[in-house]
Amino acid sequence: MSPKAPVRIYLVGSHSTGKTTLARWIRDHYGLPMISEVARGVLAEMEERLDQIRSNIEVVDRYQLQVFERQLSAEHEQWGSFVSDRAFCNVAYAAHHSTVLAKLCAQPRFAEYMTSIREGIVFFLRPHRELLAEDGVRAAVAWEEVLRIDGMVKLLLEMHAVPYIPCQSLSMQERVRLVERVLSLAGVQPADARRPELPFGEIVPRRRAQNAPESSAANAPRP
Repeated sequence: MSPKAPVRIYLVGSHSTGKTTLARWIRDHYGLPMISEVARGVLAEMEERLDQIRSNIEVVDRYQLQVFERQLSAEHEQWGSFVSDRAFCNVAYAAHHSTVLAKLCAQPRFAEYMTSIREGIVFFLRPHRELLAEDGVRAAVAWEEVLRIDGMVKLLLEMHAVPYIPCQSLSMQERVRLVERVLSLAGVQPADARRPELPFGEIVPRRRAQNAPESSAANAPRP
């Protein structure tokens, strides 16, 4: 990975598509900081569940605006490379559940943000029925809603000319192979590949903490 060009990796798509699982694998395999789903943190601070606040449109509007603000803030705090579990995805939910979509999209920062997304590597994870599950945030996971959000995310990608890599497969093995190939072409190396290799048979000496006394066994006279 070139230090001159930080790599920003985004996983976008509807809920229950496996974004978090794949983001964690990228984090661990490539040694990158991970930006977790910010919506969970906003809900926790509001001490609410999403299914419980949807009947109060004012609360939903405030929630969607805060999620967008939190995503921008989380990315701004990361100066170098990172992998993000989601990006602009909450805008799709705002279109479906709130009345603030026009207000959100009219912000100059929104256009700037979508422009910055185009400079990253975007994986668009497509839905599969087998992945539907309760996730602690959205109590009712309906296939029809997953498809609606998936379509809205695709619409946003196309409207803002964001290049993306579709991730159609349900197999984790195939998802990993796709990510590995794309990142390899982008010059991103796994964390292990960036470590200098030792000559065969060479052993790395264990470093003793500075100013720490050696063990009594080490200081004992040898026969």
